[in-house]
Amino acid sequence: MRNPLKHLKRASALGAVALAAFSLTPGTASAATTGPEPSPSVVGGTRAAQGEFPFMVRLSMGCGGALYTQDIVLTAAHCVDGSGRDNSITATAGVVDLQSSSAIKVKSTEVLQAPGYNGTGKDWALIKLAKPINQPTLKIAENTNYNKGNFTVAGWGAAVEGGGQQRYLLKATVPFVDDATCKAAYSELVTGEEICAGNVEKGGVDTCQGDSGGPMFRKDDSGQWIQVGIVSWGDGCARPGKPGVYTEVSTFAKDIKAGAAQLGG
Repeated sequence: MRNPLKHLKRASALGAVALAAFSLTPGTASAATTGPEPSPSVVGGTRAAQGEFPFMVRLSMGCGGALYTQDIVLTAAHCVDGSGRDNSITATAGVVDLQSSSAIKVKSTEVLQAPGYNGTGKDWALIKLAKPINQPTLKIAENTNYNKGNFTVAGWGAAVEGGGQQRYLLKATVPFVDDATCKAAYSELVTGEEICAGNVEKGGVDTCQGDSGGPMFRKDDSGQWIQVGIVSWGDGCARPGKPGVYTEVSTFAKDIKAGAAQLGG
């Protein structure tokens, strides 16, 4: 298990759900309206538009996720407590504003944590929902063809390291970081199971506490969104020389598919 003080997990015990890239000034999240945020208080990204990423899900334990099917959410293993029946999690979807009256809220019924997960690698889990959420799903990468270029990350997590929940969904672009560079930053990186992204030289753009389990995605060759990573861990948030570490989805695509079938999805 990684030292949680050194490698800040992206989950939030306070239910905080954003991106370290976006340093919102006090009051910005609650006072702002919908649409892109032009304010200079947002660093490195913009607010997502309603409907831009309809597969995004916020989970009540303080993590993110994406709709793998309309009644199964793909998230991080470290966001859940093992496998089995579980109706304690609420998934919120269909909105960028968590306080919107249009928010769709559905309870969980069962959780499947990655078999063999022990805190290092294999950081994926599936959450079965009590009923389908009528929103588009996010397909996952089944090979490494898309493990390159620039990725999109989105979430409601902390806007600064150690910060609190954001009301509105934020998005940012993070560039791929090769294994050798990432291994130099994190000796315990599990190559083949984890993929890294971020601005290594300058920092400033990253996922943070409360973004755990959310997707890292890009466009495929047909112009459709495809999930390449799952927000997992990193040393702090948006620090120079410390990129974000994500579960490499293609490595576990067959296991995820089998797990979803086990859950009846």
